[in-house]
Amino acid sequence: MFSLLVLENDLTSLNNIDTEIINMTGNFLIINCTGKNDKIGLKVDNNFFIHSFKNSIVKNENLVSSILDLVNKHKVKINENFTVLVNSGPGSFSSIRIALAVAKGIKISKNVKLYGYKDDNLTDFKLENIEVLINKSLLEKNLIKPLYLS
Repeated sequence: MFSLLVLENDLTSLNNIDTEIINMTGNFLIINCTGKNDKIGLKVDNNFFIHSFKNSIVKNENLVSSILDLVNKHKVKINENFTVLVNSGPGSFSSIRIALAVAKGIKISKNVKLYGYKDDNLTDFKLENIEVLINKSLLEKNLIKPLYLS
């Protein structure tokens, strides 16, 4: 519950979303954890690496350690030029809450750009589809409206 309250302080209306579309030459992390087919992806230069989870994310330690392993393995520098994309649902309350909290933690600690997207807007977890998501402006800065399934 605390992590969702922290997110409320970073609200930006969807109507006021910046035109600062992610520079596709930049590096980004995408967190796709909704309780089914959970994955994270890391774009480094022109390469895209995917880590799939065998089980849904129910503990934030699993997600954080997987992100750290992926970032360290590919020697990515996380700074203000880095972007994090996070799936805001619909999906499992716990999985989405953990993903949002981890993404927000990265934003606060490393001053990265943070965007959310809806699960329906990314049908297949491939770099080409993520680029379409970005180029069609289907990203949101308003991350406090996650969609949970009951």
